[in-house]
Amino acid sequence: MGLFQKTVRLFRLAFFSILLLSGLTAVLLAGVFFLALKDLPRVPEPLSRIIETPPTEIFAATGERILIIGGREPVPLNRVSPGFLQAVIATEDHRFWEHHGINKIRILKALWVTLFEPGKIQGASTITQQLSKNLFFSFKRSYVRKFQELFVALQIESQYTKREILETYVNQIPFGVGALGIEQASRTFFDKSAIDLNLAEAALLAGLPKSPTRYNPYLYYERAKSRQQTVLQRMVAAGYITSEQADAGASQELKLRQKPAGARTGSYYLDLVIKYLEERYGPEIVYHGGLKITTTIDLPLQSLAVASLQKGLANLERDLYSPAGGKSAGVPAPETFRPQGALVVIETTTGALKALVGGRDYFESEYNRAIQNQRLPGSGFKPFLYYAAFEKLNLNPASVLVDKPVVIPVAGAKDWAPENFEKRFEGPVVLKRAFTNSINTIAAQLVELVGPQDVIKTARRCGIKSRLTPVYSVALGTSGVSPLEMASAFAVFANSGNYFEPFWVSRVEDAYGRVIDEHIVSGEKVLDKNIVYQVVDMMRGVLDEGTGSVIRRMGFDFPAAGKTGTTDGYKDAWFTGFTPTLSTSVWVGFDRDINLRTQQGGGFTGSRAAAPIWAEFMLKASEGEPYREFPIPDDIRFEQVDPVSGCRAVSLSGESVRVALRKGQRVCEADRNSNSEKFESP
Repeated sequence: MGLFQKTVRLFRLAFFSILLLSGLTAVLLAGVFFLALKDLPRVPEPLSRIIETPPTEIFAATGERILIIGGREPVPLNRVSPGFLQAVIATEDHRFWEHHGINKIRILKALWVTLFEPGKIQGASTITQQLSKNLFFSFKRSYVRKFQELFVALQIESQYTKREILETYVNQIPFGVGALGIEQASRTFFDKSAIDLNLAEAALLAGLPKSPTRYNPYLYYERAKSRQQTVLQRMVAAGYITSEQADAGASQELKLRQKPAGARTGSYYLDLVIKYLEERYGPEIVYHGGLKITTTIDLPLQSLAVASLQKGLANLERDLYSPAGGKSAGVPAPETFRPQGALVVIETTTGALKALVGGRDYFESEYNRAIQNQRLPGSGFKPFLYYAAFEKLNLNPASVLVDKPVVIPVAGAKDWAPENFEKRFEGPVVLKRAFTNSINTIAAQLVELVGPQDVIKTARRCGIKSRLTPVYSVALGTSGVSPLEMASAFAVFANSGNYFEPFWVSRVEDAYGRVIDEHIVSGEKVLDKNIVYQVVDMMRGVLDEGTGSVIRRMGFDFPAAGKTGTTDGYKDAWFTGFTPTLSTSVWVGFDRDINLRTQQGGGFTGSRAAAPIWAEFMLKASEGEPYREFPIPDDIRFEQVDPVSGCRAVSLSGESVRVALRKGQRVCEADRNSNSEKFESP
């Protein structure tokens, strides 16, 4: 076969291949076309009914309605600043007055970027297409869905005028911080009506819908200003304003309203609920779907939590050395130099979040320290260490280690030499006494025997999800965790080793009352109940005679257990404790890298800064509650032992320590001499 014949054959093959592919493409497009036409929503009459969706209602666990979100204040176009209308058109759809629902140039540009610039996504929706989204309850992205939006947009354009479309659009835009529609946004950010917006204000608001959180001017002012300048330049490009007007608008001072810094709720707890809902269903569903949300919040406990944290921080501040105000007591420090705190309450038997406070004042700072703060827990992490040691080494609270200087070699790094808080050593001591007095050198010896990985595994079983570095010091709380994690993890000890995933939304109904989500309480056995009880018994000793004894001195006498935590340099102070029904974690510290120092030069520990707040809250939270004891497993028995030798105490008076022992474990006989260089085997 000659070269000419081969060329002709290849040409024919290519020609028929193109015909075949074209036919398949046509069939595919036809299929997508008819699939898109199926179940198209009906465009309402009048168009403004698109935004007449019922608001979402949020309820407390007891049924009280605590928040309504999604309501609008629609206004006609003649009550909206012309500058804003020009700004939003220039930014979102500069050919709005020319096209018939679809901007063909933008579609081609978006297709080119998507196909030939990997990693980039170019939007092509017109204002009319964006408006058509509100007719779909599902906001999942798909090609069929995009075709459906396109057809609805064409239908809207054929039935309504451009002014009707624009009026409906500007009344449904989400601007962030709970503001829906231009009138709400204008009042929320500038405390004025939409008709009174000047050019600078209009350009700022027109830039927010692209990403209301990212450009929130209360949280990210410089970022919002940069976005405002982009809007102004687009207005110049569209011919609405001159370059001189754009420069004047960019330099004009913005007088933001003082107190709505994200004040969609005014509550750290409700912000957490809304964030969960937005991530699960999307902002459009949350604000436009008319949902009914039942949360787990206990309103009386929430009020107590707020009051207890604020009172405790105020008391702390009176004795605190201020980096801004020096040692002058009573001199108000700037917010940056005021101590912050967080308080979280978990129902131990379900995992339900009953109360959450993420800072001293929501309107001063929206930053939620209860869930976003990864702070070092210090000795508050020791319950996971002691559980791991009891489980892996078969130790018990009567086992003896020697409190002495400890240096642990670390491969490829500096040796680890932890110190005790009191800078002294007690010699031989039973593990229960070492735990209640929070002796670091004993904890260091235990983690060397157990290994940091087993400590981490225990914490993971209890629900700690934060990144934990597998080093020896992890046992002394040198990896950051949140108060929510600590309260939830300690609830496992309160609940005989059962873990319940923490949750704050128990039920979601749609606008028609149909249940679309419901949390089913289901626990998982993650720890051995007998070992758990041994740790719980030691944690009770923290309150009765150890570092948390301030709680008993403040009058809280219900059965309870817990652990203090203080980090190096007094940068973090913790107390996490529980009763059989509630697990509560309190953190206190500065947002910045500042020490909690007293005016006398000392430091604030967990027992001095956090434990009193815990006691203040629990005293009131437990009023009227029945007296409940922690259940004692059948295989647990108690012995009185000498705190130094670990042997059975000759007399019950004096310094003897009561310890909980598992089946088969024993203490040394009274006539045996303990070896002060080794721990006594169980």
